[in-house]
Amino acid sequence: MSYKTLLVHVDTSARANARLSLALRLAGRFGAHLDGLFATFEPQPRDFYVMSGTADYYDTHRKLRREQRGAIERLFRAELTRVQIDGAWLASEGDPVTTVMLHSRTADLVVLGQPDPDDPESYIAEHFPETVILGAGGPVLLMPYTGTFDSIGERVLVAWNGSREAARAVHDAMPFIARAAHVTIVAASTAFTPAESQASCADLAAMLARHGATTVHITRFERDAVESIGDALLSYAADGGYDLLVMGAYGHARIQELVLGGATRSILSTMTLPVLMSH
Repeated sequence: MSYKTLLVHVDTSARANARLSLALRLAGRFGAHLDGLFATFEPQPRDFYVMSGTADYYDTHRKLRREQRGAIERLFRAELTRVQIDGAWLASEGDPVTTVMLHSRTADLVVLGQPDPDDPESYIAEHFPETVILGAGGPVLLMPYTGTFDSIGERVLVAWNGSREAARAVHDAMPFIARAAHVTIVAASTAFTPAESQASCADLAAMLARHGATTVHITRFERDAVESIGDALLSYAADGGYDLLVMGAYGHARIQELVLGGATRSILSTMTLPVLMSH
């Protein structure tokens, strides 16, 4: 099992180049085709034209976006040529969230960036990563807006609670897990009894070993009563030098509202390492 079609979201944010570099490395590692999808926040024309004096601003904005898109496309194509990877350039012409979700459903892995509150260019839409994760139908690899990541998938931390979402994430992360030098399964649920936790984690470890994972450990971390599971996972990952966290994404959409599980929400807002999520 391997990833053969990768999709990376590119935009005008400061971290777009780092995200593209990561996607290129992954495409080279897995021998995959790489699609670069340009999608940015686009204001609605009617919001400008109904306000006196703003039509010219909107036209200037559109022209700037076209120029930026052209420059990033040239960079993307040049990088594909440099590393000799097969790929294609895609550009969003409509709603960026819908476009990314639709293209994600024909990709084995989608690479997105965590929005940076200090970089307005990283804002695509309200709840952009969360919406894509819940609607993609496959794995999404999220890159934090801070930090450098020279390696990814060498030391993998699997957050396991026996749920359907966690199982989906593990299966979707198998190309990383099978190649990892070290894999740790951590029981990330207080619903497990000690015996249930050990048995479930042992069954998972045996399955991973059959897929080629050479070094699989099982652990159960202790956390303070006031510490969330998400924060505890991130602390454990940092202390152990892990470079990839694999976990299920929990949530659903209600009318005009996105409801996320506590750990999912916490990880998305405070992540410090690449995270592979599946719903």
